Amino acid sequence: MIVLGRITEPYGVRGWIRIHPFGDDPEVWGKMPEWWLGSNPDSQNPADWVAYDLRACRPHGKGLVAQLAECSDRNAAEAVQGMFIAAPREAMPATAENEYYWGDLVGLRVIGNDGVVLGTVRSLMETGAHDVLEVVDGEAVRLIPFVGAYIGKVDVPAGELHVQWEADW
Repeated sequence: MIVLGRITEPYGVRGWIRIHPFGDDPEVWGKMPEWWLGSNPDSQNPADWVAYDLRACRPHGKGLVAQLAECSDRNAAEAVQGMFIAAPREAMPATAENEYYWGDLVGLRVIGNDGVVLGTVRSLMETGAHDVLEVVDGEAVRLIPFVGAYIGKVDVPAGELHVQWEADW
């Protein structure tokens, strides 16, 4: 499952929900007939995600508002508040060259200068200016900006992400 965003609050009285997206192009999600809702964003167990039929989706401010067929009023929208929205990888639109879903980056082995393994991508963070990789190696945590100056080759099939970064930074 690829986590797309989180439901932040109800929007109006007719079951619409306000969404904080975790990606750069959330408007394409409106083309998917179903969204899957769950409370654990790390779960890959299909039983932890419930499919909801998408009726409508549109940009609103810095996020989205959407209406799900199963949420016909404000009470139903309040019941899904705080839930995460996800979709199976195969339901997602294809990415362009040098574009990646965050979920595809999580778990990649991060290799720094001189072939030194720096750890594994645990998550990505939105900071406003740019996204940041959270790379863990045991107890050590590195925060590496996900920008062209530091990111080299991203090889999702091989499970590797090469960065211009030193082990002691």
